[in-house]
Parts: sequence; C-alpha cells; structure tokens
Amino acid sequence: MMSRILVVEDQHKLLQALRQGLSEEGFEVLTEDAAESGIVLASTKSPDLMILDRMLPGRDGVEMLRELRGNGFKTPVLMLTARDQVRDRIEGLDAGADDYLVKPFDFGELLARVRALLRRRSEDRSLILQADDLEVDLLTRRVTRGGSEIDLSRREFELLEFLLRRRNRTVSREELARELWKEPSILTNVIDVAAFARTRVT
Repeated sequence: MMSRILVVEDQHKLLQALRQGLSEEGFEVLTEDAAESGIVLASTKSPDLMILDRMLPGRDGVEMLRELRGNGFKTPVLMLTARDQVRDRIEGLDAGADDYLVKPFDFGELLARVRALLRRRSEDRSLILQADDLEVDLLTRRVTRGGSEIDLSRREFELLEFLLRRRNRTVSREELARELWKEPSILTNVIDVAAFARTRVT
C-alpha cells in the first residue's frame, strides 16, 4: 500500500522538488504552502507522515504542530528548517516533531529519515487494534471511537481486546470463560454482565 506524505513548505521550488522526488520513490504526495491549509489537510486526509517547514507565512510550523498535537494528531512529523541552533531543534521537538532536518539537506538523507519514521509508525500500529472507527491502543490501553475516548474497566478492556482479535469468527462462552476468566465453569451471569462492554462500543 502506498504511503501518503503531506509536505507543508512555502518555498515553491523546494515544494515541487520534494513532490517530484517523493513521487518518484513511490509515495503519494500532498502539498500545501501555509499553516492553516496544512492543518486542514493533516486533519482530513490522514497522511502517514508529514514533512513540515518551520518558517511558514503567518503562523509558523511550530505553532501549527502544537495545535495539531493538541487535537490528537499522532502522525510522525519531520520538521525542516534553516534555523540550526540547538534551542531551535529543542523547541521543534518539544512541540511534537519526531525528527528534525536542517536546510540545506541531501535528498537521500531526507528519504532515509522518511523511511525510518514510516517503519516506526508501522511498528507502532502493530500495537493498535481497529474496527471501523473503533481504535484500541494496547500500549496506552486507550480506547476511542470516532475520536471520542471510551472509559473501560480493566476487565472490559481485556474483553474488547479479546473480541477484536477474533472479530471474524464466533466466540463461545466456554472460550471466554477459559481464556479471560481462566475458569470454565463461569458461563452465565458473569459473562453476560461483562459482555455489556461490547454493547457500549458497537
């Protein structure tokens, strides 16, 4: 599956060069040249990675990234900038950037960093279970549906994880009792009550 990369950069020659180079490497590339329109694309097009220039007209990339992260945007971000002071890199990373590349840069190095961030995202996603707009993060034990967080007890979370891992087949009461409660004799009221967790998120 082709990875989608959003590039937000106001230098048009560089923007076009990045679009062409990344496209030739097999990526789907979306481009914007301002923070506000970049926020809209980032929020609606679900990119797998964002390459973000720090020095943008109006609002800069750091402000843009802070807003996105504050709204729950989890996509990896590679920040580009001509500002190479340590304090600038610290500010960018603290705002939510995953990596930082100083201009001028070698395109080969940018590609290597892009691939590394996409690999990390792929590994992170192995810890996330999804069904339509329902998402279960196994690392943070956070459950969301349509972007809204659902508060589950430990047992409810375990039940939901169990059912999502077996979403394409029927699960018997006996299997639930054996795998979750470790007690095959628990087949009636306890399971019926705990199964209410499923009805709350379906």
